[in-house]
Amino acid sequence: MNQNKLFRYSIVAALAGFIFGFDTVVISGANQPIKDLWHTSPLFHGFFIMSMALWGTVLGSIFGGIPTEKFGRKKVLLWIGILFAISAIGSALAQDPYSFSFFRFIGGVGIGVSSVVAPTYISEISTPATRGRLGAMYQFNIVFGILIAFLSNYFLQGVGGANDWRWMLGVLAIPSIIYTLMVLGVPESPRWLISKKNDLAKAKEILTVIGVENPVAEIGAIIESNEREKAAGNISQFFIAKNKKIIALAFFIAFFNQLSGINFILYYAPEILAKIGLDEKHSLLNSIAIGGTNLIFTFVGLYLIDRLGRKTLLMIGSIGYIISLGMVAYAFKTGASPVFLMAFLLLFIASHAIGQGAVIWVFIAEIFPNKIRALGQSFGASVHWVFAAIITLITPVFLDKTNGILRDAPWVIFAFLAGMMVLQLIWVLTRMPETKGVSLEELEKKLSA
Repeated sequence: MNQNKLFRYSIVAALAGFIFGFDTVVISGANQPIKDLWHTSPLFHGFFIMSMALWGTVLGSIFGGIPTEKFGRKKVLLWIGILFAISAIGSALAQDPYSFSFFRFIGGVGIGVSSVVAPTYISEISTPATRGRLGAMYQFNIVFGILIAFLSNYFLQGVGGANDWRWMLGVLAIPSIIYTLMVLGVPESPRWLISKKNDLAKAKEILTVIGVENPVAEIGAIIESNEREKAAGNISQFFIAKNKKIIALAFFIAFFNQLSGINFILYYAPEILAKIGLDEKHSLLNSIAIGGTNLIFTFVGLYLIDRLGRKTLLMIGSIGYIISLGMVAYAFKTGASPVFLMAFLLLFIASHAIGQGAVIWVFIAEIFPNKIRALGQSFGASVHWVFAAIITLITPVFLDKTNGILRDAPWVIFAFLAGMMVLQLIWVLTRMPETKGVSLEELEKKLSA
C-alpha cells in the first residue's frame, strides 16, 4: 500500500488547516494595538475587527459545499490559498477599520470553505484504518498554525513599533502562497470523480496510486453507495427525514465545540491573561504556552483517535473541560494566583486537543453519505462558525476593561461554559455513535438505517 503518497496528499490538503489556525489567533496580537489606533467602541471592535473574519467564515462554510461539489475538491483547495494570500496582504496594508474588515472577511471566506473541502477531501482518499489519523491531520495543522501565530506575534512584538500588528498579519501571505503551489501536485478525489464525473478510469488510477488494494471492488462499493443516494446531492434533498439523525449529530458536535469556549480563549488569550496581572509581553509569552500545550496534546489525540475511537476521546475531553473550566471560574472568583489559573487554562487546552479538537472535523466528514458529504461538511462547519462568530462578537461587550458588563466578574463566563460541557458529556454518552474502523459506505448504511 502506497502510504507515502496517501500521507503526502493528506498533508497538503491539511495545510489549509495551518493557515486556518494561524489566521484564527494572529488577530489576538493585533487586538489591543488596533483598539489604540482606531479608538473603536467595544461593539464596533467586536464586530468589525475581531469577528469579521468569522462572519466571512460563516459565509464560506455555508456555501463552500456548492463549489466543492460542482468544481471538485482540488480546484477549491487551490482557490482558498489565493484568498488567504489576498487577505493577509490586504489586512496588513489597511489604513482604516473598514478596509481592514473587508480583507479579514475575505480570509474568513477562505477559512470557511477550507473547513468544508479539506476534511472532505482527506476522508475520501483515506482508508478506514487511516481515516481518523489522516483526518485529524487537518486539526493538527490548525493547532500548529495557532502555535506559530502565537510565536510570530511574540517575536514580532517591537519589530515595527506602532506597526507591529501589520507584520503579524502580513506574514501569513508566505505560507498561503507556498500552500497554493503545493496543491497543484495533488490528485482529485476519486469518489468525486465517480460521483460527479463518472470517470471510472481516472478514479481507478488514483485509487491505485494512493494504495487501495482492490480499486475495482472499491469503485463498485462507491457506485452502489451512489445508487442508494441517487436522489440526494442537492440542498432540497439534504434536509429530509432520512438524514435527520446525521444532521443532528453534526449540529451538536459543532455546537458544543464552540460552547466549550475554545475560540473565546484563543482569540482573547492575552486579554484574559492580562486580567490576572500579566503585562502584555508576559501575556503573549504565556499565549505561546497555550499554543504549545495544544500542539503536544493534539499529537496524543492523533495517536489515540483510531485506537480508542471518537466517542471515547470526546468523553475524556468532556471530563477535562468540566474540571478545568470550573477551576478557572473558581480562580477568577477567588482571585487565585496566576500560576493556579494558568495551570487550569492549560488543562482546558489539553482537554480540547484530545477531545473536540481531534474529533470534530473527522467525525463530521465521515458520517455523511458520499453524495451529500460536501453539503454535510458545509452544514457542520457553518454551525461551528456561526457560534464562533457570535461568541467572538459579544466577548468585548462582556470583557472590555472600561465598559464590559462582566469586566470585574469573568468567572461567570467560565462557569457557564463548564455547565455547557456537562451537557456535552450527557450527549456523548447517550447519542453519539462510534465510527472508528468503519468504511464510509458501511457508515452510510449504519447511520441512515
